[in-house]
Amino acid sequence: MKLLESSRFEAINNALFIQTGDCKICGRIESYSCKMAGNDKQLYKRLNSEQGVTPHDLQALSPRQVSPGVSPGCCQYSRSISGDEEGPLCDTISRKTLFYLIATLNASFQPDYDFGDAKSHEFSKEPSLQWVMNTVDSHLSATAGEQYRVLRAALWTALDDEISMTDCDIYSYNPDLASDPFGEDGCLWSFNYFFYNRKLKRIVFFTCRAINPSYMLDSSIAGDFAMDEDEMY
Repeated sequence: MKLLESSRFEAINNALFIQTGDCKICGRIESYSCKMAGNDKQLYKRLNSEQGVTPHDLQALSPRQVSPGVSPGCCQYSRSISGDEEGPLCDTISRKTLFYLIATLNASFQPDYDFGDAKSHEFSKEPSLQWVMNTVDSHLSATAGEQYRVLRAALWTALDDEISMTDCDIYSYNPDLASDPFGEDGCLWSFNYFFYNRKLKRIVFFTCRAINPSYMLDSSIAGDFAMDEDEMY
């Protein structure tokens, strides 16, 4: 995946580092071309190394959110004519699209993390653009208040100009705590969204987290104390 430079995104990313009395917000938006670069070819071959597998074979995603009243772990159910629940309806993803998402994560978090072993069930397809916008606005408005309200219009306009959001499939990365790059203690919330425009062959990755600054301070003090103890022996 090739990072596409954007001065507008750089300005927004600077504004997405927000310090409030209750938390520190760290966010960034990056645009990537779906063009293999670096180790992408090796990863692509490995993901498609199973016998008989093709890039268009489908894999199951994590159950999707379907309405604001449904929790992230819930799944929409189909119903028969009688009204009885028949079973969960889960979205699917092609291996090629899954590769694009994993390669984007690798490019964005390199060299600190390697997502080569990420599985399709760690990703979800979002039900709508409005759902995603509401989720982002809710998180950032609740924690950043007026600072986000000043930034909001410029953020969504820049993202739409770059990727044409209404033409995108939107995915999220929701791993277990052991795989989550934001899974450290003190993280209040985080999100990782991919806006994938097939026609443009481009992905915009929007990642953000809120950290409890008091926990960061406590951890720093604990680390200093441990160093002092080591120096005593």
